Amino acid sequence: MRLAFLYISLGVFLWFGCTGNTEVDVGLENSEIIEDTEQNQEEEEEEEEEEEEEEKTESETETETETEEGEETDKESTEEPTVTNEENKKTYKILSLGDSYTIGESVCEACKFPEQLKSNLISKFNDSMEFKLQVIAKTGWTTSSLISAIETKNPEKDFDLVTLLIGVNNQFQGRPFSIYESEFPKLVNTAITKAKGDKTNLIVVSIPDYAYTPFGRGNTTISEGIDKYNDFAESYCSLNNISYVYITDITRNGLVDMNLVASDGLHPSEKAYGKFVERLIPEALEKLSD
Repeated sequence: MRLAFLYISLGVFLWFGCTGNTEVDVGLENSEIIEDTEQNQEEEEEEEEEEEEEEKTESETETETETEEGEETDKESTEEPTVTNEENKKTYKILSLGDSYTIGESVCEACKFPEQLKSNLISKFNDSMEFKLQVIAKTGWTTSSLISAIETKNPEKDFDLVTLLIGVNNQFQGRPFSIYESEFPKLVNTAITKAKGDKTNLIVVSIPDYAYTPFGRGNTTISEGIDKYNDFAESYCSLNNISYVYITDITRNGLVDMNLVASDGLHPSEKAYGKFVERLIPEALEKLSD
C-alpha cells in the first residue's frame, strides 16, 4: 500500500513538473516574440522617421531651388543692359589749320581760339556730345608751309568742322602776293576735302591786324597789306559760297584796349580770341546742327 502510494505521488509530481516547464517555455517563447515584435516596430518607426526626414529635406531643397530659380528669372527679366554715357556720345571732330594765330602764340593752351571754340561748343551741347580737336599750325608758317604740313600729317577726311586762318606771314615776310592767290584756293580745297568733302563744314577766318599792337605801332602800311589779303580771301569765299568770318576789326582796338594783346606785344590775347569765338560760334553751331 505504501509503495503504491509512493508511485502515485511520484507520478503526480512528475505530471505537474512537466506541465509547469511547458508553461515556462511558452512564456519564454512569448516573451521573445514580444521583444522581437517591439524591436521590429521600433526599427520600422525609425525607418519611417528617416524617410519622413529625407522627404522633408528633399522638399525644402526643391523649394529653395525653385525660389532661387524664380529670383534669378525675376532678376534676368528686370535687369537691362548697362549702357554708359560714353557709349551713347556722338563725337564731333574739329580741325584747325593756320599759323601763330591758330596755335595761340604767347597764350595758354586753353586760351587759343580753337580750344575756346571747342569749350564753347561743349557748353552749348549736352553730355551726349563729345568734341575732338586737331590743330595743324605753327608760328611763322606761310601758305606754302601749311600746305607741306598738311601733306606730311595727312589728317583724316572725316572732320565735322574745319577752320582756316592763314596769310599773315606771306605779308610779313614780303612774299609775292601771287603766291597767296594760287595757294589760298588750294588750301581751301584741301580743307574741304578734310571736312568730309562738304564746303559747308568749312569756316575761313580773316587775318588779324598786327599794326594795332605795340610791335606794329599803328603802321598803316601793315594794315593796307592785311586788307589786301583779306579782301582776296573774302571775295574767293563769297564766289564759292564758303563761310567767311571777319575778326580783323577786333584786333584793331589793340592800341586802345591793351588787354586784347598778348604779353609779347604782337599776338592776340585770350580776351581777343574769346571775341573771335563769339563770332565763330553761330556759324559753327549752324554747321554742326545740320
